[in-house]
Amino acid sequence: MSDLQKDPRLSQTERDAVQGVIDRALDASKDDGRNGIAAAIVSGDQILEIGENEVNALTDPTKHAEMVVLAAVTQRLDRKQLSECTLISSLQPCEMCLSAMRFAGISRVIYCAQQENVAEKYFVFPKFGISDFVNAGAPFTHIGGIEEAAVIHLYEDGDE
Repeated sequence: MSDLQKDPRLSQTERDAVQGVIDRALDASKDDGRNGIAAAIVSGDQILEIGENEVNALTDPTKHAEMVVLAAVTQRLDRKQLSECTLISSLQPCEMCLSAMRFAGISRVIYCAQQENVAEKYFVFPKFGISDFVNAGAPFTHIGGIEEAAVIHLYEDGDE
């Protein structure tokens, strides 16, 4: 059994979603037209969406993987409130994505690669960490470094 499957902080559905975003990020990283960053939204025992970064594909700097899945789920459910959901990402969400997550009411985020271990280019305000977000507003749960070794090579040099 892998470390991911043993992690008691995550539900089985969250574990499955983590594996799904890792697989999607690794697959996307092999294609020059795609970015190897993926995200998912989970609710209860369902993975509602898994998507990937579409910044290059759509020439839109707001199409981060987290924003893509947030938009897909809110549109499909026809509501903007996702307070029962968890956001999962292969890379710690940036400032924009954390803000969007909180605007959607999501108070739990799980991610693989952690800000302190990746290139600064992934964060507009690299000195502003996730704990600053937790302390600045309504508290939320963040669990980082989950299966980080599987994806860190994508982000440590800022090539992805």
